[in-house]
Amino acid sequence: MGGNSPQRRKADELPGALESTDEIAEILDDRRPAVFLDYDGTLTPIVSQPEDAILSDDMRDVLRDLADVCTVAVVSGRDRLDVEPLVGLDQLVYAGSHGFDIKGPDGLRMEYEGGVEHLPSLEAAERELHERLANVPGARVERKRFAIANHYRNVAAEDQDRVQEAVHDVARRHEGLRVSGGKKVLELRPDIDWDKGRAVFWLLDALDLDDDDEVVPFYVGDDVTDEDAFRALSGRGVSIVVGKPEYPTHASYGVEDVAEVKKFLEFMIGQAGGNR
Repeated sequence: MGGNSPQRRKADELPGALESTDEIAEILDDRRPAVFLDYDGTLTPIVSQPEDAILSDDMRDVLRDLADVCTVAVVSGRDRLDVEPLVGLDQLVYAGSHGFDIKGPDGLRMEYEGGVEHLPSLEAAERELHERLANVPGARVERKRFAIANHYRNVAAEDQDRVQEAVHDVARRHEGLRVSGGKKVLELRPDIDWDKGRAVFWLLDALDLDDDDEVVPFYVGDDVTDEDAFRALSGRGVSIVVGKPEYPTHASYGVEDVAEVKKFLEFMIGQAGGNR
């Protein structure tokens, strides 16, 4: 499929999605899109406190209109029970905890079995991290069902190493957990072969959207955890990175910010409506 490449590139080398709408329309041709979206940094700007990442009414309206013409899924590192009410649209699919916990319309439901087996280790690690980081000003330990997010955005630069050392040390103490990075956050997750990319392919299969001749999957995200989905969709779909990450990306196009995400989704409403 055109429009995507397995090679990683710097974000500033990518063509802009809004400047490439003719090319993207050509990739779609007469097929239907299925749109997968990260939440923080994609549908809402990055903020210092996660609870302040509130979806705008305008973005919610765009998501509602898009869901009227194609499948829309929010694939987030947040707990599903956290991100679902933040979006507040019953017609969307929600994949929380990087895809470990999925729910959608018409009884769609999946909780990845491999993650459930690691809940006792996560509980023990959470207790240890609270103890280790209690005296680090600005550090925040956020327990999710299938992960522990350790935020250090509000930690002084000279103390950030303490957070990172604590997280890696606790991970070493608990077999079956691994550390993954993000924007000023380190997460402990089950060390199993499941991520946003695999969750997207599970959804394509579960929703009967896995026919290349009928459907083109789109994924829009801004963080390193979204790279799993970008990589998985190389050669199969269209991936769009938000912003300018410092690391090379598997995305095929870029947009500058949340405002440009909204404009792109508005373009997709027209494309999806015409291909129904």
